[in-house]
Amino acid sequence: MSVLRKFAGQTIIYGLSTIIARLINFLLTPLFVNRFPPSVYGIFTNMYSWAAMLNAILAFGMETTYFRYLQKHDNNRAKVYDNSFTIILFATALFVVTMHLFSVNIATWLNNGSYNVDYNRYVRYFTWMLAAEALAVIPFARLRAEGRPIRFATLKLINVLTFIGSTLFFIVIIPWLIEQGGAYPAYFASWYREGWVGYVFLSNLIASGLTLLLLLPEIVKLRPRLDRKLAFDMLSYSLPVLIANISFIINEHIDKIMIPKLLPGEVGDRDLGIYGAVSKIAVFLSIAVQAFRLGAEPFFFSYSKNANARQTYALIMDYFIIAMVLVMVGITVNIEWLKYFIEGKTPEEQVQYWSGLHIIPILLLNYVLLGIYMNLSIWYKLTDQTRFGLYISGIGAIITIVLNILLIPHYSYVGAVWVTAIAYAAMVGTSYFWGQQHYPIPYRVGKNGAYIVVGITICWLTFDVFDRHLIIGNLLFISFALAAGLIERKTLMAILRK
Repeated sequence: MSVLRKFAGQTIIYGLSTIIARLINFLLTPLFVNRFPPSVYGIFTNMYSWAAMLNAILAFGMETTYFRYLQKHDNNRAKVYDNSFTIILFATALFVVTMHLFSVNIATWLNNGSYNVDYNRYVRYFTWMLAAEALAVIPFARLRAEGRPIRFATLKLINVLTFIGSTLFFIVIIPWLIEQGGAYPAYFASWYREGWVGYVFLSNLIASGLTLLLLLPEIVKLRPRLDRKLAFDMLSYSLPVLIANISFIINEHIDKIMIPKLLPGEVGDRDLGIYGAVSKIAVFLSIAVQAFRLGAEPFFFSYSKNANARQTYALIMDYFIIAMVLVMVGITVNIEWLKYFIEGKTPEEQVQYWSGLHIIPILLLNYVLLGIYMNLSIWYKLTDQTRFGLYISGIGAIITIVLNILLIPHYSYVGAVWVTAIAYAAMVGTSYFWGQQHYPIPYRVGKNGAYIVVGITICWLTFDVFDRHLIIGNLLFISFALAAGLIERKTLMAILRK
């Protein structure tokens, strides 16, 4: 139980930094939906979906590879660090050059064949933002590997606070200063554009650049060099991880990229804006999954040599599922007040944004499935069979692309969210089946499945039977939480005693 306490402690620290950062970021959502109509918020969602895709490519699967090769080369960690960072450095330099050479063409394509100087600016902002974030991947991974969650958390918080401060300056403070009159209107009139979504992207660039600057103490410790044999081995390991990550990002974000292409004119931007805004309410579960991954991946690798490793992984899965399902139900039963975070500026915009609330339980279920898949995926990373990650994510990506092409033109974002559920379910089933053949872990499938089914049932009752009634929904949630506590009381008491 002490090892679980250590794992939980690090996950809580990583999680708190992630949770606080994402929650503060989430608090900007009311500001964005108040300042940007759904069609403009659709541009916001589309650009960040592309950013997620490119982030995966630039990271090159090196984060996971770094942890794996630290385990293999524990006596020469500096060489692993140097090689990992150098590979990403080369990839990032190539990316920056390519994006600047073809920025006009890319901007024209993003705007459906019509050149717009704003899109060209968006492309350039995101190019440098993504470059800064890519170069920070391995230094952040080193902090996790060295067990320095406080510095990790501090830098992450500085990043999000910088982003928020810059965003508020451009979107709130400058318009306020202009309203005050005097010399302000004349000064800002030469360059400031009220309601321009590009200021959000510029704020993100400023935050990413500052974070990279603050990581210099870690970066100066490296020597940009390549050990040919080690680099080749690491690339062989990371390439399937890279392709799997791209396939995974396709599963999560391709629908947001395809909606403006498959739905005509402003309808696509509007529906994408609704979809993106509604997805923010599900951000709490997304945060939990991300926080778990930050703590779990280095732990799983470092603990793999212990005799009871597989039993520990199974126990972690048990409580991960219970926690995720409780969060899923807790958010669902409280949508009636959470919806005011995406209220919109006008009554018409409010109706548009709230028209997407019915997909939130499905979005939450998708994050539960995603978290389960992340748990399951440890088997092919520990056995150096990362090609299976490629196969599994590839299956999910094919399902996602094909079904989105078929369903989005008819059902818009409703079809997209169901496609994601189908893809994640297929990935979970496939990973479990292959994992039990190559690296059997005694997961308690029946019990875990029962928790998920009960959670889904409560969400369905809340929406379709009790019409999102706050009191009834929360009574169901409390009853579910108490029942879970009673069922798990022996193990929980044992952990607390330890």
